[in-house]
Amino acid sequence: MAESRNHGLKVVVGERNFAPHRELLESLLPVGVDTSWHAVFDEAALVADLSDADVYIGGRVTPSMARAGSRLRLVLTGGAGTDKVSFDDLPKHTLVANTFHHEDSIAEYIAAAVVAVRRDLLVQHAALRQGVWASAVYRDGVPQPQTLRGAMVGYVGFGHIGRRTADLLGAFGARACAVTGSGRVADDSGLEWHGDTADLGRLMTESDVVVVSAPLTPSTTGMIDAAHLRRLGPSGVLVNVGRGPLVVEQDLFEALRDGVIGGAAIDVWYRYPTAGDEAAPSDLPFAELPNVLMTPHISGVTRDTFVGRVRDVTDNISRLLAGRDILRVVTPP
Repeated sequence: MAESRNHGLKVVVGERNFAPHRELLESLLPVGVDTSWHAVFDEAALVADLSDADVYIGGRVTPSMARAGSRLRLVLTGGAGTDKVSFDDLPKHTLVANTFHHEDSIAEYIAAAVVAVRRDLLVQHAALRQGVWASAVYRDGVPQPQTLRGAMVGYVGFGHIGRRTADLLGAFGARACAVTGSGRVADDSGLEWHGDTADLGRLMTESDVVVVSAPLTPSTTGMIDAAHLRRLGPSGVLVNVGRGPLVVEQDLFEALRDGVIGGAAIDVWYRYPTAGDEAAPSDLPFAELPNVLMTPHISGVTRDTFVGRVRDVTDNISRLLAGRDILRVVTPP
């Protein structure tokens, strides 16, 4: 059920991660803005509410929602990704803008995940719960894990997330290289080399850890397949914080199951809940694999992230009312 306040410009909030910051968001809005909040994603309720809305805040805009929002002047995704926005169904006058502020949170996640997977903490944790000390100190044949000092970390995508993560992992002594769609990076300091996606094979071969944070587009879907994973090799670790389908689902499962790569941290998936909080993240049994850290798309979900995003979206709403340029407008794919 939507809740509203005031009268004037109507803003529909469909991003549940903003709910803990409702007081802050409303305090930053100009006088005369009417907000309508949705506690859960209910497409029918949103379709009805968007019929007279001027602004929508939320990362998922279905075709039905887009068509219902005939008055929409601005969609604020509440995050970086726009792959769930039905651009083709939005009115031609509607602008779409995103926001970031997740780079510190995701960089922390990547650092923690890489250490956990690379040092076999997942396996040791599960074993010790059964009373087994799965360590080279007590068991023959268990290799001593390596630190990140001197390790090459390859970044598939090198925007806000890649840059911040490279800074953080650099403190561990890790090296870095990157590939991007254009072959360009805003700041290549600290990178030993960078190139375009034609160099992806080289990156997979030379890297000990691969961090995937590229945007999901028709050209990047399935960009990492079985051949690339073989290049990463049996001691390599893959971390995906971009979108699940950037990596071929079946190929990733088989590479992890068969020891083609050493392990993975997967925060972005191939299936998501459509209602409630229950859904298998894949049709394949990733949960049965001991070398996978599975998390429910939470790498960027921290208070710091969403306080920054609240400030961005309210600033853009103020800009809309004042007739000023909207920041971070995303061009339709």
